[in-house]
Amino acid sequence: MKKLLIFSLLLTFTCQFFAHAQWLEKKGDGYFKLSAWTLEADRHYTNSGATDPNATRGIFNLNLYGKYGLSDNWDVIAYIPFLVKSYQNHQVSSVTNETILEGEENTGFGDMNLGVEYRLFKKSKHAFSAALTLGIPSGDNEGGSDGSHQTGDGEFNQELRFNAGTSFKIVKHPFYAKGYLGFNNRTEGFSDEIKFGFEAGTAVLKDKLLLLLRSNSVKSQKNGSLNAANSNGSIFANNVEFVSIGGEVSWKFTEKLGLSLVYDSAISGKVIYAAPSYSAGVFYLLK
Repeated sequence: MKKLLIFSLLLTFTCQFFAHAQWLEKKGDGYFKLSAWTLEADRHYTNSGATDPNATRGIFNLNLYGKYGLSDNWDVIAYIPFLVKSYQNHQVSSVTNETILEGEENTGFGDMNLGVEYRLFKKSKHAFSAALTLGIPSGDNEGGSDGSHQTGDGEFNQELRFNAGTSFKIVKHPFYAKGYLGFNNRTEGFSDEIKFGFEAGTAVLKDKLLLLLRSNSVKSQKNGSLNAANSNGSIFANNVEFVSIGGEVSWKFTEKLGLSLVYDSAISGKVIYAAPSYSAGVFYLLK
């Protein structure tokens, strides 16, 4: 299924969009990150959860992420994939070494995510917030000769998410943990989704090195009209479900600048590629 890899793109976009939302920023503070992200796969999860081979396809993007404190209770958040390359490698015969099918690629702007987050409650080491994210169809949803090399999905979606976080100590060392539960309302015949996830992390080496682990899940409501096997160029197959795990390592080499490395992968799923994604970026802390 050629549309599967692009859904992996959305999965990674979503993980990146909320990766740094442990707590709200103070008024006038911010977090800004320029990243390169890549995924390439030759296997996918079918609609029954099994894995099957596919032609090797890949996605590469350059993106900007930003989070800024309008006040101590309100943040604005943006994710902007300003360059997205969707491609398929040449298919070559293992017997004659001849090219059976020419490769193809499409490069363009991706779908943006714009959001706001509001502090609901904070006391001592515990914090609760709500976030509203708008998925803007700013990409190309009909890319390539067969419409499968999209850089966007062509639909406007709205996600409402509730976040809870806390900090604690283990053997006198500080850690944090947070979780979220959200509902994503999708248009243009896509199924709505329930999303939930968890994250935990700690800072070491005088708070210069941040280590974190996370898991994200999506449960389809199966109320859309699109067929998972359609060939109309739709960027995502319908009724996608998955569980992913990942981690991030961030190193602050100055008080405001740092480097981040991210890994994410679906460990189970339906209608999604069975391959990990990798990301590297440089971030700036506005204080």
